[in-house]
Amino acid sequence: MAIGRTFKESLQKALRSLEIDRYGLGADGKKEIPDSEIEKNLDFKKPGINRLFSVKRAFELGWSLEKIHEVSRIDAWFLNHIKDLVEFEKAEIRGRSLESLDVRVLRKAKQWGYSDVQLAFMTGTTEQAVRARRAELKVTPVFKTVDTCAAEFKAFTPYHYSAYDEENESIPTDRKKVIIVGGGPNRIGQGIEFDYACCQAAFALQEEGVEAIMVNSNPETVSTDYDTSDKLYFEPLTREDILNIVELEQPD
Repeated sequence: MAIGRTFKESLQKALRSLEIDRYGLGADGKKEIPDSEIEKNLDFKKPGINRLFSVKRAFELGWSLEKIHEVSRIDAWFLNHIKDLVEFEKAEIRGRSLESLDVRVLRKAKQWGYSDVQLAFMTGTTEQAVRARRAELKVTPVFKTVDTCAAEFKAFTPYHYSAYDEENESIPTDRKKVIIVGGGPNRIGQGIEFDYACCQAAFALQEEGVEAIMVNSNPETVSTDYDTSDKLYFEPLTREDILNIVELEQPD
């Protein structure tokens, strides 16, 4: 599960949450799909794992939105968002140095879900350099709240997600605290093993009076039930995303 303030942000978060060694919708230096396979991958009769990456590559090759829709039957609303990403990369990022990216471009890139790994690849630098550049320009995330009570009454167990927005809604406590990193997307055997271990860790910490903070991207687990831990973040389990939470929460 991926939550963002824009569809583009949510889509790119979801793709890196899959843990298939991708850090968003392409632009991450990973092996791309051969152009000869694009049309086959787009065929609506046989959708596969490379379909979304093929949509993006088709736009990069100059396919029209109408042609991609005809072959894939993906609604034009979604295709338009992917087309926006392709045009943004070409106009604002690719072929430029990291130092030349100003606050406006970096903030827009982050609001559209680009990871530091993607920005590093497109500017020929490193993930750490991108993080440092963002910190220098104060392009850092805040955390928004999903109210589990739909504002009918005060929620004691809301959960949180990152966004490049204005107001931070996740207020850290001054309690002793520990962050527990969940198991990510479903894998055979994970439910009874990793998820159980995460739950027991949270319960044990709470018994000791320690604030248990869970980070995971998988909603189909007991560890991500909103009342298992003291605080829950739905985020991809990448270095960048977890460090953002560490910097806010300052866990023990």
